[in-house]
Amino acid sequence: MADRWVHLADALPDVLQSGLDVVFCGSAAGMRSAQAEAYYAGPGNRFWHVLHASGLVPVALDPSAYAQVIHYGIGLTDLAKRVSGADAALRPSDYDASLLRAKIERWAPRALAFNGKRPASLFLGKPVEYGLQSETIAETRIFTLPSTSGAARGFWDDKPWWDLAEWIRMPAKSRGS
Repeated sequence: MADRWVHLADALPDVLQSGLDVVFCGSAAGMRSAQAEAYYAGPGNRFWHVLHASGLVPVALDPSAYAQVIHYGIGLTDLAKRVSGADAALRPSDYDASLLRAKIERWAPRALAFNGKRPASLFLGKPVEYGLQSETIAETRIFTLPSTSGAARGFWDDKPWWDLAEWIRMPAKSRGS
């Protein structure tokens, strides 16, 4: 497969720590992201734009500055950490839901937001809709957002991203967590 690489270490390092508002989780690093060694680096990816436009970060960030999101209460990871490439090139064995669950239990962000239905469905083991999910990981709420990938342009809707940003800005007593 031309658009698949297997790595001896993580395709991209996690950006995680305690006290985060949200951890964004994609399927796996895309081909361009793996080459650039930066999250969401594909030319048509909307991630960095919607992060700023929704108010989740106060400044426009470039993929190469991905580690800076931690300063804004945001973390980054992927469901498949040891491979990169297009979702169609990934095998079910590439995904590690138990590892992701352990990371979320350890770092306990307020929310885990899946960048796309595919990683959310694989993690939860069922089809999902966009928005806040009924499942939680301890106190961490789970959201499913439209994929920012350029390959998913036909399914793009920024409303769930704005809803997540609004939920994060809400006082804890108002959002039920």
